[in-house]
Amino acid sequence: MRLVFAGTPDVAVPSLEAACVSSHDVVAVLTRPDAPAGRGRSLVASPVKIRAMELGLEILTPTRPSDQNFQDRLRELAPDACPIVAYGGLIPLSALTIPTYGWINLHFSLLPAWRGAAPVQRAIMAGDEVTGATTFLLDQGLDTGPTFGVMTENITPTDTAGDLLVRLAQGGAGLLVATLDALEAGDLQAVPQPDEGVSLAPKISVADARIWWTTPALAVDRHIRGCTPAPGAWTTFRGERLKIHPVTAALLVPEAYDSTGSGVPAQGEVVAPGVVVATKRAVQVGTASGRVKLGMVQPQGKKPMAAADWARGVRIEPGEKFADV
Repeated sequence: MRLVFAGTPDVAVPSLEAACVSSHDVVAVLTRPDAPAGRGRSLVASPVKIRAMELGLEILTPTRPSDQNFQDRLRELAPDACPIVAYGGLIPLSALTIPTYGWINLHFSLLPAWRGAAPVQRAIMAGDEVTGATTFLLDQGLDTGPTFGVMTENITPTDTAGDLLVRLAQGGAGLLVATLDALEAGDLQAVPQPDEGVSLAPKISVADARIWWTTPALAVDRHIRGCTPAPGAWTTFRGERLKIHPVTAALLVPEAYDSTGSGVPAQGEVVAPGVVVATKRAVQVGTASGRVKLGMVQPQGKKPMAAADWARGVRIEPGEKFADV
């Protein structure tokens, strides 16, 4: 089949590469326009555009897929199908009807669960034990189109959103090509999504990534892992933002705490949510159900560092706490 591949971030690159080495013919790539990034806010090409340039493919970067010039070019390319992975733009009905087999979307959840922009992040934050990827026929709804195929993936207790996305991107690339193969062979029919089991996965903003230490330790752990690496979970200390990398339950990490005359609570002693307990070797924080041990932290404007190193630098006073409680 003749394909016009649509995608933008890193997670779409494995699918582009898989399509290019398949029996199908990728005739062009659709991706988002270059966007400002970094402190200098200089324009940066998307990962998909960079890889498409390396592959020598025609690249389409309309401001909006509704642009008439883009749709005219899409008709000239006459694709049989448009595989799409995390493109980041709304495809209008006038463009949806151009390819013969439609737009075949690879979505990183087991639909109808977690429809939306952040399915992997929301699955981790909700404590799901299994997720996966689904191929479906794109329509004008929010990930509501009929499905073609699925793959499943276990979520481990230490997975971050970044870890899980890497695995899903690799496995999903094979699922997407298999779907295209079966469509071309006439061996596949789309199946409507069930009405039950629908959940939504809206994009996680920086404000959403704030940690609430008054929630149980398990919820704090899932929240941080779901926000890692982006947008990054955070709290505040002495009025400044502090990014928090994945944590572990303190009960699983025994430490020697000598509270005699030091003002430092002994191991196992209950501390209030948000209270920071620092020793030479470790930093723990109280939650609604016990402590968590910090791993890496990142003060505002600085590079990530071990929590114990950060604590030594700021000289935490007994009873000090993070503000988000």
